[in-house]
Amino acid sequence: MNHHDTGYKELFSHPEFVQQLIEGFAPPEIAELMDFSTLQNHSGNYITPLFEEKFEDLVWSVEITWDGQRQQVFLYLLLEFQSTVDSSMPLRLMHYVACFYDHLLKTQAASLKQGLPPVFPIVLYNGNRRWTAVQDIYELINPEPPAFLRTYQPHLRYYLVDEGRYTEQELQVKNTTLSGIFGIENSSTDYPALQKAVDGIITSIQADPNKDRLDKIVTRWLKRHLQAAGTQINLKQLNSILEDKNMLAENLQNWAQKERQEGRQEGQSLALKKLIQLKFGELPDWAEQKIAQADSEQIDLWISKLLKADSLDHLLHED
Repeated sequence: MNHHDTGYKELFSHPEFVQQLIEGFAPPEIAELMDFSTLQNHSGNYITPLFEEKFEDLVWSVEITWDGQRQQVFLYLLLEFQSTVDSSMPLRLMHYVACFYDHLLKTQAASLKQGLPPVFPIVLYNGNRRWTAVQDIYELINPEPPAFLRTYQPHLRYYLVDEGRYTEQELQVKNTTLSGIFGIENSSTDYPALQKAVDGIITSIQADPNKDRLDKIVTRWLKRHLQAAGTQINLKQLNSILEDKNMLAENLQNWAQKERQEGRQEGQSLALKKLIQLKFGELPDWAEQKIAQADSEQIDLWISKLLKADSLDHLLHED
């Protein structure tokens, strides 16, 4: 299981983050209808025979007022953090929603006589590639049927939240804990952007009346995220993103400096190897190993002496 899935499933098990997702990233006309004080978690595991998989989704209900009437809407949230874009997503969502409706009928939470409740399917995606899959299953039907057949074709559209499409500035304007989390996800090893996102999260948590609760939730998520990112920060010391913010900032800065240094050294090593290949031909294994074990200062020294070296052995074994 992807660490994003695990961490986000915990985040969106709390109503604050569901509300921030809808208010900050869904169409405003949808959010305006919702009474977020009525959010109720219905998440569970469902068997989907069509895809031969057991999937864990997140399902919330919320009451809306429409045409003067109160009714329940289900928010169907699917976390999608695969390395590649899934072009079958419209088909998957249609099947998942059908399975969910079947679950409501079997548990008598809904009936065909009273009518099925509306569902708002949301795909939350975090990947390096931008999402390119179509969002309505009708768009998969090709060629498009003639007019008299179109009305008989399936239609189900999901709403996409592609985190990577949001710029740092757009996320800062939203100014919520969740937008800060998206900012951390997007920043990777970009230390200034990462620290800005952390600072934004701290500010939003401090202003929240439930800041102690939010602090614990976000700290757990952040520790999991930093561990998966390989930051080599002593996460045992991070118990509160609010109380330990100075220690966290110092550790993030040290990690960023180490990343830059390692990146510079990797670039030096590649440059040295290319120059050696141009002058002496293919590198033997012993030379590859010696370069891999060298520090940045030593690699710089070899590069400076390369032009005058008579042989590879003379270059790499010279003191």
